[in-house]
Amino acid sequence: MSIDQVDTLIVGAGLSGVGSAVHLRQGLRQQSVLILEARERLGGTWDLFRYPGIRSDSDMHTLGYCFKPWTGAKAIADGPSILQYVQETAQEFGVLPLIRFGHQVLSADWDSAAARWHVLVKRVADGSELQVQCRFLLMCSGYYNYDHGYTPAFPGMDSFKGQVVHPQHWPQDLDYRGQHVVVIGSGATAMTLVPEMAKLAGQVTLLQRSPTYVVARPSRDVIADALRRVLPEKLAYALTRWKNVLTGWFYFTLARRRPELAKARIVQGAAQALPAGYPVDPHFTPRYQPWDQRICLVPDADLFVAIRKGKARMVTDTIDAIEPQGLRLKSGALLAADVIVTATGLDLLGFGGMQISVDGVALQVSDRLSYKGMMLSGVPNFAYVFGYTNASWTLKSDLTGQYVVRLLRHMRRQGLDSVVPQLNDTSVQPEPWVDFSSGYFQRAMDRFPKQGSKKPWRLYQNYVRDLLALRWSALDDGVLQFGKAPPKRPL
Repeated sequence: MSIDQVDTLIVGAGLSGVGSAVHLRQGLRQQSVLILEARERLGGTWDLFRYPGIRSDSDMHTLGYCFKPWTGAKAIADGPSILQYVQETAQEFGVLPLIRFGHQVLSADWDSAAARWHVLVKRVADGSELQVQCRFLLMCSGYYNYDHGYTPAFPGMDSFKGQVVHPQHWPQDLDYRGQHVVVIGSGATAMTLVPEMAKLAGQVTLLQRSPTYVVARPSRDVIADALRRVLPEKLAYALTRWKNVLTGWFYFTLARRRPELAKARIVQGAAQALPAGYPVDPHFTPRYQPWDQRICLVPDADLFVAIRKGKARMVTDTIDAIEPQGLRLKSGALLAADVIVTATGLDLLGFGGMQISVDGVALQVSDRLSYKGMMLSGVPNFAYVFGYTNASWTLKSDLTGQYVVRLLRHMRRQGLDSVVPQLNDTSVQPEPWVDFSSGYFQRAMDRFPKQGSKKPWRLYQNYVRDLLALRWSALDDGVLQFGKAPPKRPL
């Protein structure tokens, strides 16, 4: 088995992996970096998903990297534009030569004696294996299973005479022109698919078991456009980025402190965008409070426009069974369908399904606490990227990449070989990984680490707090334990 050696190994060549590689190249030019990507293309989510209308549900001034201004016309961008942005970043900052495509990480074992990771890798093309040894392991593999999404076991699905598709594996030859389409789901994917498919389909029905909060927002940012006309590009981008960060923080804080007021405003906004008399309750009035789950953003009110035009409709009910001609609901109604789209969520998967061990002892990730939302208790020289549930993914991705650079610089200056977060405070109580009630999170809590009851183990979902904690706080905080590898014995 061949063995390669590198200073920092990044797993995943998506939005996070490319951004982290740029931070490492800019901040630690003397150290070697390698990126392993299981697929044959970079881009992660933005290359995998090809369903109609695929777009971000965050503005690109915060979903974009801090070091590369987003210059596209639309602040709420489509998937191909985001993929092009990631590809341009990889090309511009010299990341492409660092990537090995078709290399899937199977396991990683930390060797304390050598102060390095032994990472077992499979070449996807032929199934052969190799080992990569690295001093630091950075996981940028996302949080869901790329091989398949989540679809409930609906009774009678095999009897359906039409076509059933999941957005994660969209057939590019699917012809739904003039047909009856039923989209099952109430998340961002469903809200994206419905108005886009309504342009060609005869009728599109969004079938949801329970409603979600839906907010309309212009796809263009007029303030960003104005700033770009009068200010240098980077300054305009930075100001827009902070404007959107603080605006999002304000509305999230309002929702947490005065949930009934926030709920009333969101529901009222939906009522104003819908045709007169359209039932906001039950279709747009959730039972939970705002931001207990992620709020769905619809650019230029496209979902509401499709409903006003009669091209789309909402049905709030549960499925009793799938029949040859459509979906039988608990209410007894039959939703006729030619195509069923199961926008029923992701199958969450931590760290790409990789098995982690320390000195040969396998770890149960759910037994570990998350340090600052990016490292694991008791796991040396290891970090991972996980974005915000209430803001853009890349805000946390950038902070994590910059923090890893700080750590590695400190270790290099001090001649240190290892760093590990150690839980020494007995008053810290384990809590669920994230405070989020969405079904796809709840189904997978046992696959992810816990958070703690107080800092630095607690997740605050707050960019400003994380900025202070990750960019400006002391590294030697009494929780991070730094060390040197034992000296090698002479032969």
